[in-house]
Amino acid sequence: MMIDPFPLLLAFALLIEAALGYPQPLVRRIGHPVIWIGGLIARLDRALNRPTMPDRRRRLNGVAALVLVLAATVLPAALAQGAAFALLGFWPALLLLALAASSLLAQRSLDSHVRAVADALENGGLDAGRRAVSMIVGRNTSVLDEAGVSRAAIESLAENFSDGIVAPAFWCGVFGLPGIAAYKAINTADSMIGHRTPRHLMFGWAAARLDDLVNLPASRLCALWLVLAAVVTPGARPGTALAAVWRDARHHRSPNAGWPETAMAGALSLRLNGPKLYGETLSQDHWMGDGRAEAGAADIRLALRLYRRACLIQFVAVALLAGALHYT
Repeated sequence: MMIDPFPLLLAFALLIEAALGYPQPLVRRIGHPVIWIGGLIARLDRALNRPTMPDRRRRLNGVAALVLVLAATVLPAALAQGAAFALLGFWPALLLLALAASSLLAQRSLDSHVRAVADALENGGLDAGRRAVSMIVGRNTSVLDEAGVSRAAIESLAENFSDGIVAPAFWCGVFGLPGIAAYKAINTADSMIGHRTPRHLMFGWAAARLDDLVNLPASRLCALWLVLAAVVTPGARPGTALAAVWRDARHHRSPNAGWPETAMAGALSLRLNGPKLYGETLSQDHWMGDGRAEAGAADIRLALRLYRRACLIQFVAVALLAGALHYT
């Protein structure tokens, strides 16, 4: 007897997304769920976050905006999930919901974007690498050398493995389609308004705090997947990865990003994070890992091999859990 269908739903969603991704013709025709969520957040930001408002009002409006965004995403997802199981039968509903959930995972697209940086460095040189990495990081890439471009790509791979794949997968496995929809709404809100800028310090406070909370379990799980992947990835070092997580993760300015970044840094014998330039502002961030700072396209490709094995380990773990629950 089936006790919990959501791990099984997640297993199918991971499989569908890894095989198909989110087709670009579909993006051009109807957009993407994250684009829809982002459009709503942008409208609420314009309407509820005026500079003339007092700080207390802007913070309360930010809480209200986050509640509205969650309602607009979670309620339709919950209704769709309930209706699918009620009207379609178990397996058709499960596959339809898995297809919908797969649109909120990013295994394939993350691989593509990071691989493009390695390709650019190898085929087009430093300027091409800078242009490619500027598509996936927010820092000033014009001042980066080849090592800086490579580290930025690897850092983005580690962090986005956590909040673009492991975290949405975690909440999908717990609550199904409403869980993954809620997570993507929170994470998108944080990426758009959860900044320590004069405009968003108050209005984005709730989004930033809630994003920290919902990423807490997944960031630790992400580090585990990377350490385990290092065991089966030639050239990676699982012991060094584990040591780096234990020593350095807590020193990251984010309560969550340090876990996957230190695991990746240790596995590749690199130093990641460190000082970064955002516009004209230098951020004096702590180094993650105690390896070499020099990196190149070959290190990006090793990081991608590690990442793909970590994705496979996650899928196997989810499939085993789904099977155990199915036959309990």
